[in-house]
Amino acid sequence: MRGKRVDAERKRETRGEDREKAGMKACVTLVTLLVTLLVLCAGGEGARHALLIIADDAGFETEVYNNTAVRTPHLRALARRGVVFRNAFTSVSSCSPSRSTILTGLPQHQNGMYGLHQGVHHFNSFDGVQSLPLLLQHANVRTGIIGKKHVGPSAVYPFDFAYTEENGSVLQVGRNITRIKLLVRKFLQEQREESSGGETPPFFLYVAFHDPHRCGHSQPQYGPFCEKFGNGESGMGRIPDWHPERYTPEQVKVPYFVPDTPAARADLAALYTTVSRLDQGIGLVLQELRDAGFENDTLVMYSSDNGIPFPNGRTNLYDAGVAEPMIISSPEHRERWGQTSDAYVSLLDVTPTLLDWFSVPYPPYSLSGGSPVHLTGRSLLPALSSEPMWDTTYGSQSLHEATMYYPMRSVRRGRFVLLHNLNYRSPFPIDQDLYVSPTFQDLLQRTRAGTPTRWFKTLRQYYYRERWELFDTHLDPAEQNNLASDPQHEAILELLKDQLVKWQWETEDPWVCAPDAVLEDKMEPKCRPLYNEL
Repeated sequence: MRGKRVDAERKRETRGEDREKAGMKACVTLVTLLVTLLVLCAGGEGARHALLIIADDAGFETEVYNNTAVRTPHLRALARRGVVFRNAFTSVSSCSPSRSTILTGLPQHQNGMYGLHQGVHHFNSFDGVQSLPLLLQHANVRTGIIGKKHVGPSAVYPFDFAYTEENGSVLQVGRNITRIKLLVRKFLQEQREESSGGETPPFFLYVAFHDPHRCGHSQPQYGPFCEKFGNGESGMGRIPDWHPERYTPEQVKVPYFVPDTPAARADLAALYTTVSRLDQGIGLVLQELRDAGFENDTLVMYSSDNGIPFPNGRTNLYDAGVAEPMIISSPEHRERWGQTSDAYVSLLDVTPTLLDWFSVPYPPYSLSGGSPVHLTGRSLLPALSSEPMWDTTYGSQSLHEATMYYPMRSVRRGRFVLLHNLNYRSPFPIDQDLYVSPTFQDLLQRTRAGTPTRWFKTLRQYYYRERWELFDTHLDPAEQNNLASDPQHEAILELLKDQLVKWQWETEDPWVCAPDAVLEDKMEPKCRPLYNEL
């Protein structure tokens, strides 16, 4: 009898789950229909379009951010037509995870892209994630991607028009700016053809440059940053639209977190050359937009996936790893053109901003079978009209390469930043292309020889970190003086800890209880202590 009752209860539960799933599907279908109607109605007033430009490992090596050593006239021109954000941050300092957050609005620990997508790493977002291109497709917005995709699976990140490393050479679609120009032209021409004599339908085009990513690990024949690729020299090929800008080590402006050595200066000079190619490529893309007649209907966003690939930069949640350039140009928000914003903004805000631009609501769905997913980012469109009082961003990193397990979480609020290093008893890992770089090899050799490194910290300090790191970025912009154990900062430490943990629960972070407890969803409290002396 007990077995029959159990079976009957299980059948009732199953029927209940089926009804819940059917209700969820019906809700999503209804939202899709409403979205389509909204977009079609908006099209009657003139269709909106969006162009998202993402650089690869770019930082502030541009005149827009007061680095006059490198020439970037096209980024300067874009800044004059938009708002420059001075406190923009990625939530994760790693290529694929960052791109997944850009295209989903969800932190890497929530969307599943814990590390790099390609090769042996093979990380993917969860199958049920509702990404930006997927939602826009459902809303009849034509989507296109040119350049470095570096995310998967394809069903989660579909594009109507795609030229990426998945169907071609990443050098050609990501660094050959003539090829990129022609692909943009092809996309826009096809867009015109789809209008069939009436209103041009809305489009979203994502141009993901591969510059200025390092290539010393993958294509060393082209130089540390592929700065020789297409420069017309013997064996390098020639990019017709590229006019190489060359820099000497003496010309570069060395950031505080990079050793001021001849090797690092030469490395930065090579980086500058690829930044100039990136800038010229951006100029070509924007010219195609103008020539096609879309400039005055298109929201343009520019940023990068993470910090530059130098020690303390990419793969770190320190400022040098997560602070990003961001320029947004809106033809409908001209009142702040040429201005700067000090509001704290995040790459997690890209998806909410573009959904807002196209009037597409975020649908109700669940990834875990529990609470519905919701976006913790915000639309940045209000910041294009007036200065908002936004002062907080979050960070979450788990891996980069598959072997680089060093989970970190962070919160930045005003002048203070709190970092939680979960795997703090292990040395901080080094990725492959940074390891073979001239800068890092020189740093290793100087450290082994006991000669001055001309760096702002030692390798040992870089490898071994405290579990909690608290910095006052106004008094300590280089984040060198850890205040976590300072009694005078105990109140702000506890406040930021609480704020960070609340965000982790809100975004379903599987690491929320780590490293001193285990997450057990069906128990209360959910974090069960390990008594592991951490």
